[in-house]
Order: sequence, then structure tokens, then C-alpha cells
Amino acid sequence: MSATVFDAFREAAHTWRVRPFLHVTAETAEHYGIAPATLSYGDVAADVDAVSARYQEAGYGAGHRVGLMLENRPAVFVHWLALNRLGASVVPLNPDLRPAELAYVIQHSGISLAVCAPVHAARLNGCVAITDDARIPRAASPARDAAPGLGTECALLYTSGTTGKPKGCVLSNDYFLRCGRWYTRIGGLCSLWPGEDRLITPLPMMHVNAMAYSTLAMVMTGGCIIPLDRFHPRSWWQTVRDSRATIMHSLGVMPTMLLGLDASPDDRAHHVRFGFAPGVDPRYHAAFEQRFGIPMIDAWAMTETGAGAVVIASHEPRHIGRSCFGRAQPFMQYRIVDEADADVADFTPGELLARAAGDDPRAGFFTKYLGDPEATEAAWQGGWFHTGDVVQRDAEKNLFFVDRRKNVIRRSGENIAAAEVESVLRQHRLVRDVACAAVPDDLRGEEVLTCIVPSEAIDDKPRAAADIVAYALQELAYFKAPGYVAFVDALPLTATNKVQRGELKAWAQGLPGTPDCIDTRHLKRRQ
Repeated sequence: MSATVFDAFREAAHTWRVRPFLHVTAETAEHYGIAPATLSYGDVAADVDAVSARYQEAGYGAGHRVGLMLENRPAVFVHWLALNRLGASVVPLNPDLRPAELAYVIQHSGISLAVCAPVHAARLNGCVAITDDARIPRAASPARDAAPGLGTECALLYTSGTTGKPKGCVLSNDYFLRCGRWYTRIGGLCSLWPGEDRLITPLPMMHVNAMAYSTLAMVMTGGCIIPLDRFHPRSWWQTVRDSRATIMHSLGVMPTMLLGLDASPDDRAHHVRFGFAPGVDPRYHAAFEQRFGIPMIDAWAMTETGAGAVVIASHEPRHIGRSCFGRAQPFMQYRIVDEADADVADFTPGELLARAAGDDPRAGFFTKYLGDPEATEAAWQGGWFHTGDVVQRDAEKNLFFVDRRKNVIRRSGENIAAAEVESVLRQHRLVRDVACAAVPDDLRGEEVLTCIVPSEAIDDKPRAAADIVAYALQELAYFKAPGYVAFVDALPLTATNKVQRGELKAWAQGLPGTPDCIDTRHLKRRQ
């Protein structure tokens, strides 16, 4: 059995050498300025051998972390596998992060080197940075004398929490391999066809869905992965047809956007057997399946839980339209509890707690939050991982998503910590106090609504709102900036002057469309 991600790929390359592993579409190639191509397992294996030798010669190995700002280019797979072979870890870097956000990740992760596409070279201040085809500089410190194995760190992925700063999730080789094996064993509507499947995904390789589940599932079944530069709704179905995709991955917002396109006689002219769309909007789930002829599979997981606790609605009945994400399988144990951690009855909402069945309750989960043992243990309070997600269960043990207890806004699949946005906006001259909440958005799932208690009287509120958003866009990734700015007299506070988050969220739902709430969604653009 494989002990590392590289081992799994090497075994696949031996078995499926001439089969396609990686397909670069014409649209993605044009966006990245590279050539469209279909690379076989053998092609990529040869590239990995060459790059791995360069890293080894430069002294990289166990104990090193290397940042990768390569997005979904073929190079991201080659550098990841080459470093994994040597026992080094990778830290995917999001190019949408602003300088201060990126500086935090670079410093916190302790990366010794960053590899990037030429277009991003000027952004990586604060660390040694090279383009993916450049000479690899000598490692600043010697590698540890340790052979990579299941417990070796494979990647460090950053996920937003509620404390304002992203947390670094340490993920082992075992974590990734379990994700791949889980996918190959789902069955039902999600059965894989070894040597034949072609999985198309617009999701970034800095997220666990694409990096762990999609990639490892294809590696373990000799399939081909088709990573896109991003989601392009208008060209989506043509890309799906041209690439001969059999599986499509998305986020819950994407089916909604595709339904908004004009109907076409070619809506079912594709080879896709199923789609994977965690959090698919229940209002549009049935309509999507009927129009495009594809079962869109809802699921639940977190970066922290990995395949140690993951639930998927891959078997009938799926209870479409009710936010059902399936039933827990025997490898996972769970509880649904109230605020006192007491179990609740069926049909009663409560927080989902989870752990792996068996001797090790943390098997398959993240290893830890880097540099934050207190947060790691707090998440595992009482021997159960506290997900922060509110769910409920019916009499047949089907699980239904209700809400998020954590103060996180989920916009188009990106987790946005309200506290991080608030800490930036407090620096603006017009802001005396500020609090952020999630409000529904038909396309993005949720949007950031920011309540501002102004520091002075404001006559032109649209102009002031635009100024505040412009400031946010200088300091934060575009998706974190406010989509609505509501000017209010006061925030709902506790007796100790803390924001009453529950009351704020309920209050925020009625603010869009009111005179003092300015819609700024049109100002949020990739820079």
C-alpha cells in the first residue's frame, strides 16, 4: 500500500503509463499563456523525475515547506509530486490574496521557497521566489534525515476560522490517500470507471476538494483530471463536451449559474455521469437535474475532517430540495448536540460533532493547526471534532444541513472570516464600529454584509460605501470585501460590549433593499 502521494502516483504511472493523466483545455491554456495539451501518466512521471532531481540536488527534503503560486497549471502537479517524493510539504498560495494577507501566510507557514508562474513573480516579497522553470536555489537549511511516510506532512492548507487570521491545517500523506480511497469506494451514483473517467474541475488546487479528492481519486483509478483556470459559465458546456468529461466537480453556486443560461438543444449533449456539488442550492437542485440530465450529488466535509468524517448523498433516496447530504457511513461516528453539548432528538437542529470510528478518533482528520495547539485541542474538546455546522437528522438517519454556527461567511465556496474583514475596515476613517454578517445571494450562496456605525455624519452614502469598499479591496482579496454596506446607528451588543452575532445575523437579513443599505456587489472584481 502507498505511503505517500508520490507512491500512489508512481504506481498509477506504472499501471496506466500511456493513459491520459492531465488535460489542459484550449480556454485554460489561453488564459495561462501555455499550450493546450493532454499529458499521459508517463509524461508527467518523467517531468516529476526531472524536477525532483533538481530539488534533491538543491538540498530540499523532509522538514521543508515550499509555497506554490501556480494555480491550476500542470506545473502545480509536477512540483507537488516532486517535493512529496522527497518528504517536503507544499503550501498552495492564493494569488487573489492582498499583500498583507499573503505576507501573513508566508511568515506563518515558514516556507523556505516559493515557486510561481511568471505573472506572479513580483507579488512574493518576503521569501525566496522563483518561476517554475528557473534554477532552484540552495535550501537555506539542511533537510532532516527521515524517509517520507504516511504521517509525513504533505501539504499545509489555510482555512478561515472565526479569529480573524486564517489557520494553517497540517495535512499528512495519510490524509490525502484516505481522501482518494474514500472517493473510489463511494459507489452508487458516484461509482468510478477505472482507466476511463475524466474529471473536470474549475476548483483551485489550493482547496482540498480539487487537491485531495479529485486528484487522488483519478490517480487511484487511472483517470484523467481536467483542471480549469476558473469557472466560465457561458463556455462551460462546450468545454465539458470538448474535453469528454465524465465527472464534473463544482460548488453549490455553479449549478444555479448554469440554470440561468438560455436553454439549448445541447443541454444534455455531454458524457457526464454525475456531478459533485457540495452545498447545492435546494431551490434549484431538481431543476438542474431535470434540464441537464445529471445527478448533482450533495455532500458534507471540511478541510479539518478530511475522509475521517465525510458524508455524501450518493444513494437514493436523496431527498432533493431539502439540503440532504446523505447518511453517515460506519467509518464515521457523529453526534448532534445543543449548546451544552447534550445530544438532541431527531428533527432537532444542533451542532454536528464528528470523529473516526475505531481506535484512533482522529484518523483521516487534519494533523493540527500549525503553531496553535490551543485551537487544535479546543476543536477536539471532549474527544469530538466540533464542526460549527448546524444540522438535523430524520428518523431514517438522513442528515440535513441547517446553518453554520461559526461566524464564517461562505461566498462561492470561499470561507470568509467576519472578524478578518472587520479588523481591516476598522482602520477606515469613516468607521467608528463595524460588524459583518452573511446574507443570502442567489448566485454566490452568501454575500458579505457589513454594518457600519459611522464616525461622522454621512450625506452621500453610496459614495461613502464605495470608498469603504475601495479601501477593503486594497487590503483584502476581492471576495472578502463587503457586498453590502449598511450604515446604522448602533450594533447589537452584549452587556460586555461584544457583538450579538445571532441577533446581528437575523437583523442583517432585512437590510438589503433599505435606503441606508448600499448594494456594492458590482464593485467586487478580481484585480
